[in-house]
Amino acid sequence: MSESKLAGQFFDAAIGLLERVRDEEAPSIAEAGSLIADAVAAGNRLFAFGAGHSSLPAQDVVYRAGGLALMNFLAVPGTVGIDVMPATLGSALERVDGLAGAVLDSSPASDGDVLVIISLSGRNALPVEMAMNARAIGLKVIGVTSVAYATETKSRHLSGTFLKDHCDVVLDSKIAVGDAELSIDGIDAPFAPASTVVTSAIMQAVMAAAAGELAGRGVEPPLLRSGNVDGGHEWNGRVMQEYGDRIFFRH
Repeated sequence: MSESKLAGQFFDAAIGLLERVRDEEAPSIAEAGSLIADAVAAGNRLFAFGAGHSSLPAQDVVYRAGGLALMNFLAVPGTVGIDVMPATLGSALERVDGLAGAVLDSSPASDGDVLVIISLSGRNALPVEMAMNARAIGLKVIGVTSVAYATETKSRHLSGTFLKDHCDVVLDSKIAVGDAELSIDGIDAPFAPASTVVTSAIMQAVMAAAAGELAGRGVEPPLLRSGNVDGGHEWNGRVMQEYGDRIFFRH
């Protein structure tokens, strides 16, 4: 089997997943956009969290040209991508009880804010406790996860629950357990994960829905422009000044 054929099969698999999410998750994506629009219009703040590779789609909507300036990344030290050595430490930290509460307590997140939590499996202690603690202090929680894990795996949290059980809105990425779209004879392990592609698309779709919802209410969405186009820096400077009390990635 040629490499080009496998590459094409991966694109086909990713496109199929994106089409499923578009068609099946449209109401939930609209609901998530409305929650974010509510927070923006009410003067509240926006946060996104993900651990390991799930941090990538969260980071993708923070300080992003064409994105909402108010989206802040809620970082848990040691779990952001693969920036620790050994990389396996990040995975271990996702299973530590109490870490999420400590991070939230020291963050600026408060009642009325929105937190998007991204976790493919939604089974580890960190995302589950992050959602539980966030709701306890009055945050609205949007969970982006693969619901399949809740039926095909066991929770690693003491409660036996998953991320999806503690959210105001759940967005199902439709990713199969194991996150690998391809398998062939001669390669023992399945390969070609699509979760980052699909989850990043979900996040951008939610941001688009929020922007449209705000515009429909007569509220100008606080969007950033590319710094690589003429006037972009000046535009962004005005946005940063107007909404500076809700933007934490610049302090």
